[in-house]
Amino acid sequence: MQRGTISVHLVEEALVEARRRETDVDAILAEAGIDPALLGEADARVPATQYAALWLALARALDCEFFAMDRHPMRPGSFTLMCRAAHSAATVGQGLRRALRFIGLILDDFQGTLVHEGERAAIVLAERAEPRRAFTYCTFWLIVHGVTCWLAGRRIAVTAADFRCAEPPYTDDYRTLFTHDLHFGRSRTRLEFDAAVLDLPVKRSEAELKSFLRRAPANILVKYRSNDSLTVRVRRELRRQPPTEWPDFDRLAAGLHMSASTLRRRLDGEGQSYQSIKDSLRRDLAIRCLTRGRASIAEIADELGFADPSSFHRAFKKWTGRQPNQYRQQTAAAKET
Repeated sequence: MQRGTISVHLVEEALVEARRRETDVDAILAEAGIDPALLGEADARVPATQYAALWLALARALDCEFFAMDRHPMRPGSFTLMCRAAHSAATVGQGLRRALRFIGLILDDFQGTLVHEGERAAIVLAERAEPRRAFTYCTFWLIVHGVTCWLAGRRIAVTAADFRCAEPPYTDDYRTLFTHDLHFGRSRTRLEFDAAVLDLPVKRSEAELKSFLRRAPANILVKYRSNDSLTVRVRRELRRQPPTEWPDFDRLAAGLHMSASTLRRRLDGEGQSYQSIKDSLRRDLAIRCLTRGRASIAEIADELGFADPSSFHRAFKKWTGRQPNQYRQQTAAAKET
């Protein structure tokens, strides 16, 4: 299930209310296997499984599955009951409406409504106060969108996301989780998608529901991420082969059936470059190797296509703020705490 990493920016966002309430954040991080020292490194990332463990640890500590970001807590067990309410729906649209009604009975500060807008549908949030953090909206969407994708049996592509709040300093993971088409400072907060998916039938057994709940929230963090952008297509192409065999730019463009100039222009439009995509994927692979395997640093460097271990050391320090061995040791120590 571990197919990616989550930025420490989102770890910090998840901890905001815990810090405000003077909860023992270091103990929560230790329970999730996250080294607290990583939070001081702007480029550091953690495996998605550790972020999922953090979510569960915070839910227990705060008595809330929504990181205590609403006046009324979403008490542990609410997500399970919401899924059970949606599971017996005949269609995806009916299941989504049930999920929104259920969560609307729990939260006080905003309510989600499903609306049709021509060929598009949208989850629109009615709010009673000043705009919330972008993280708050994205957490709500992550829960509801993840359940809806599971009901449909596939990812539901998000075509646009509007936020009432101002744009935060970090949005990269939001773009990966939802869509590159993010807009801030809008009059209402909404998540848009193709309305046709609402008519899809729900065909999920009780056994599948239990399996989904056992794996949550890790499964909704990695399984239903955005796969409709060119950036994700490029990452998918690269994952099919070892880093040592990744194509040069011209061969990549040919494999995607477009000219090099078109590929460059379209990646530019998504705020990406081929080099940044390769660096991001190598970073995720490196973190996975260091946290899950026992290969030496030299072996990992060779596997990832670096000319020598020193090149890997420099790149990893740039990505995470840590040397590879230091990252491995601190992650292992955090797991044993």
